[in-house]
Amino acid sequence: MALFRIKDIKEAEFGCEEHTDGSHAMLILEDGLKVEVTEKWIAEYGIEEGKQVWIDDKGNVSKGIEVVAAVIKHGDKIFATQRGYGEFVDMWEFPGGKMEPGESPEEALVREIKEELVTDIKVGEHIITVDTDYPNFHIKMHVYWCSIVSGELTLLEHEAAKWVKIDPSIPSAVEWLPADMEVVEEILRK
Repeated sequence: MALFRIKDIKEAEFGCEEHTDGSHAMLILEDGLKVEVTEKWIAEYGIEEGKQVWIDDKGNVSKGIEVVAAVIKHGDKIFATQRGYGEFVDMWEFPGGKMEPGESPEEALVREIKEELVTDIKVGEHIITVDTDYPNFHIKMHVYWCSIVSGELTLLEHEAAKWVKIDPSIPSAVEWLPADMEVVEEILRK
């Protein structure tokens, strides 16, 4: 099971065969692997060159997203943000975002927190990498302890934020996104 970046998308070659599920295309991945998918699937999930797909151990393909998240700690509290957009509006998460091609997780975190919260951070110890399936995509999220170097945690993309105390009540402190709940559980284990 792994994430693969799409190098090219070509029309699938069928010979005399016809598919009952519509036109197909061939995803050419960076490692040379080729995967056939429907053009409808490509359009539905916004698949294009440079994006990623997740291929599980059975060969099933889904949209893949690789992201980073910062667990910003201050004393015995951590910083949580509430989504104000998208499919999971009003749910809570750790701030962060998508990695750009060629970026390390640490570089992506520094960039994302600067863009989202107008704050400079220092990236610390890796906490966990979460692999989670959502209904329409697979997410791989690299999570790190972070501390504030400068800035005031100004919300530019989230509708709310709060400092949540690290204690046994943290799982019910807010309505966490599933991937972020895995992070909360790992924090409590440590």
